[in-house]
Amino acid sequence: MTMRHWVHLSNYIHETPHWRSSFYDFNGKFLLGSTVGTISASKVGRWVIRLLQPWQCEILVYDPYLSDGDAAEMGVEKVELNVLFERSDHVTVHAPKPSSTQNMIGDEQLSLLRDGATLVSTSRGSVIDHEALFRHAQARRIDVCLDVTTPEPLEPASCFRQLDNVIITQHVSGSGYYGYFPIGEMTVQALLDRFAGRPVDGAVPMDRFDTIA
Repeated sequence: MTMRHWVHLSNYIHETPHWRSSFYDFNGKFLLGSTVGTISASKVGRWVIRLLQPWQCEILVYDPYLSDGDAAEMGVEKVELNVLFERSDHVTVHAPKPSSTQNMIGDEQLSLLRDGATLVSTSRGSVIDHEALFRHAQARRIDVCLDVTTPEPLEPASCFRQLDNVIITQHVSGSGYYGYFPIGEMTVQALLDRFAGRPVDGAVPMDRFDTIA
């Protein structure tokens, strides 16, 4: 949606009498065949990777906890953070919120993104330096979609609200019938298995609690 500017195109049709907008690059590098950088091979990150594979994307992953064997099994290339930003057409962020990821993505990484790249974040707002992100978005170098922000809710006077190349949603990417209902079903099943003495599917060892996402 972000990389194809659906919001802008729809608004253009509703707000003007014209058909084609010079704003839109009809020969842009969209999702099919592009290079997508995924920040974190978390549970959500791995699900997104599976969804991307039919689009013939080259998928890069930055995750210090991802083994080379797991990366090979997933069909992705494990790279360092700066390499991911340098090579990606689009970046999707799924990192957790331990102190080690605070402002993990800043001016250095965003400067490596090519002009016209897309950055999507559905993890936690604290992972991205918002001051640096605003500068790059304001320069219209990149398009941004934020489902999470810092602070959250985003304050009414936030400068991000003034940028039409920044799409902001209210932390809703995991909502919906197939979001919340499976969480409830998984929780009930985990309780039944635990009290019956069976292994709990998806149980998280406490030594991994701070890094799971």
